[in-house]
Amino acid sequence: MRVVSLLPSATELLYGLGAEPLGVSHSCDYPPAARAKPVLTSTVIEYGDDRPPADIDRQTRNVEGSTYDIDVDLLADLDPDLVVTQATCEVCAVDASDVFEAVERRGIDADVLTLDPHSLSDILDDLTRVGEAIGASDTAASLRAELEARIERVTDRAAAAMDRPRTAVLDWTDPVIAGGHWVPEMIERAGGTPGLVTDGPSTPQHWDDVRAFDPEVLIVAPCGFDVERGTDAISDLRSKDGWANLTAVQDGNVYVVDGNGYVNRPGPRLVDSLELFASCIHPDRFEAPAPAVVRRVGAVPP
Repeated sequence: MRVVSLLPSATELLYGLGAEPLGVSHSCDYPPAARAKPVLTSTVIEYGDDRPPADIDRQTRNVEGSTYDIDVDLLADLDPDLVVTQATCEVCAVDASDVFEAVERRGIDADVLTLDPHSLSDILDDLTRVGEAIGASDTAASLRAELEARIERVTDRAAAAMDRPRTAVLDWTDPVIAGGHWVPEMIERAGGTPGLVTDGPSTPQHWDDVRAFDPEVLIVAPCGFDVERGTDAISDLRSKDGWANLTAVQDGNVYVVDGNGYVNRPGPRLVDSLELFASCIHPDRFEAPAPAVVRRVGAVPP
């Protein structure tokens, strides 16, 4: 089957199922082979390494029209049977409505499969759906069973811990946004207690509410940022009143996680993210991850 993917998590799902997409989005960078594929999307937002979170947020808010563009001519040339897109977040990738419009406008004879995950179970269901759509149901069932087993191993081991530290996961730093969707469930499964967001999408936070929650473990995983850029983004938080008094800061339990590769992508590696959360929340019970994906910032003065 001829398939194209317009979001990174779907690209990872396809490769995990043994299907190599004909084309991908500009954000699809994993596995490395995806980087060599024709690119079907672009964005007006400038994400360069020198752009601080506040500037990226300002650009996003000031966009007139669509944040993302689809190369409809290339899409037609690739002549896919299936286009995989998403409806979870219009800021993160091309919205499904734009894809339907592009396919209809050019008369492309392709089915459009829209993914809209909001929990770990949704992501596993998407794996099954994609597998069925490309004729790889058996492979999908096998991969799903493997991922479910890993999820249960983390859940069972974390449940045996004596404490459940208050845990906050931030997927943006300026403004401060707490991770939602699948994140609260992951915190609970990893042995922590969520509080800033317990259900629903990622949500902007008043800093006073963060201070009131007073996380014992703080995980910073800005959307689209690797560990290096995530570490730089911590400066947005250090300048805030009461930062040094947060329990997580005083105890040295502030972590930066590669949000781009893990936490922000609802694909197979979200199970890796769960394991990373567990290693941050209960480092005495879980193996320490590689510094390339998690960095312990520790107690740093403002």
